[in-house]
This record gives sequence, structure tokens and C-alpha cells, in this order.
Amino acid sequence: MTFRHSICNEAYEKWPFADACKSIRRIGYSGIEIAPFTLAESPTDVTAGQRREYRDIMRSEGLTFAGLHWLMVSPKGLHVTTPDDALRARSWQHIRDLIDLCADLGPDGKMVFGSPKQRSTTGGLTREQATRHYIDGLASVAEHAVARGVTVLVEALPVGQADVVLTLEEAVGIVREIDSPGVRTMFDVHNAIDEAEPHAVLVDNWYDYIRHVHVNELDGKHCGAGTYDYKPVLEVLARRGYGGWISLEAFDFSFGAERLAEESLRHLEREIAQLKS
Repeated sequence: MTFRHSICNEAYEKWPFADACKSIRRIGYSGIEIAPFTLAESPTDVTAGQRREYRDIMRSEGLTFAGLHWLMVSPKGLHVTTPDDALRARSWQHIRDLIDLCADLGPDGKMVFGSPKQRSTTGGLTREQATRHYIDGLASVAEHAVARGVTVLVEALPVGQADVVLTLEEAVGIVREIDSPGVRTMFDVHNAIDEAEPHAVLVDNWYDYIRHVHVNELDGKHCGAGTYDYKPVLEVLARRGYGGWISLEAFDFSFGAERLAEESLRHLEREIAQLKS
């Protein structure tokens, strides 16, 4: 089984974009996932010319654009489940703007919707009320996502980060309710730490709804910096014929961009080599 490997670009945030792409490709990744705040404060600040330039740089370095993540780091103050109708409307307009950015950077882009602080309960709402605002907001952008060839992915988060959408099963329930090809879910090793079932069972059970996989250690370090065994999840993905991205999202950048990128990919390659044929 040959997997497609990408890396989230935050570790390279201080690098010129072209230099980051050169490094990522040299190490052996074929895709790059972008945190939009590394490009500009707001997606609307990225001009049409800049979008073409980023797209051309990725292509010239032999990289495929995998999608966007960390959708709501900036601009500050946005919140998608707030009882403040005007703020909620501005926040979902931001998601529409990100859909446009995602589509302009490359075809078939995925948008990983984590953003715990910007979706957790606030303003006295219950978890159920906040979740309803989240579902309604996703439903309102689904048609635009489909039209632009983008898939918005509901990411389940552990209870220490958020209180809206805490399990993959809950994420799948939202996907089923919205019932649009523009909204699906994904699996993240680090953010599945509270799940009751083994990760391989979880991925197998909900595979039909998963469109992206983030790999990292349970403590947020890069692959191989801890003891997580990736083989069970990778075996499920191989057996299922997964064609999406295996994308490194590290949260600890103290190792340096090239070291964490290199060590992660080499570790995953060793794990893949041990999979049952």
C-alpha cells in the first residue's frame, strides 16, 4: 500500500513559502496542508495574484495542495456558536471566505474544522444549543463548499479542548444530518485521545465518512517522538484502500521544522514497511 503523505505548514511558518515547499518536497512529502493565518490575517487579505503565486510555487516544487486547517486562529474574536447573531454571521462568512481560498489554492481541498475556542459553548448557551448553531452554520456553507469543490471536515476534539463535537461518532451524526458531500469528517490521532474504542476500530467503523487523517503523537509531538503505534490504524486504511492524505500535524515545534518533518516521515515509512501484506 502506498500512502500519500503531507505536512501541515505551521512548523515552517517563519520560512519563505517557496523555501518551505522545497524542504517539504526534498524530505519526501508529496502534499502540503496550510494554516491560513500563516498567509494573512484574513483569507480576504490574500489577493487573487497571491493565490496564483502560492499555487504556482506548490506546483513548481512538485507538491499537491492538501487543504487548510486551524481555520479560525485569525482574525481574532470570531465564534461560530455564539448567541450573538451578528458575530455568528460574520464567523460563518469567514468560513465561506476560507472555502474560496481553499478552492483557489488547489482542487479537491479539505478544510479541517477544529478551532476549539471558536466553537465551544459561550454566552450562557447549553452544549446542545451551541451544537445546533454549529450544525446550522455548517449546513449554510455546505452548498458553497460543493460548488467550489471543497470538503469541510468536522473534527472531533477531546473534552480538554472543547465541548462541541467530542467524538467521531458525534461528528458522523452531524455529517449524516447535513447530508451533503461538502461536509464530512476526519481522524486525528492526538485529538482522539478520549475516544473509548481503539483507534483502529474507530477508523474502521466510521471509514466511509473519513476524508483526511492527521498523524502525531498523543502528546502533540511529531511521529516517532513518542510511543504511539500507528500500524493498527494504517492497516485499516490499507485494507480499506484509503486514497486520502496522511498528514503530519505536530503541535510541538521545538525540534525545528526540518527535523520533525524528516523524523516523522521516516518513522511512518518504517511503520508502513511492517504492515501485514
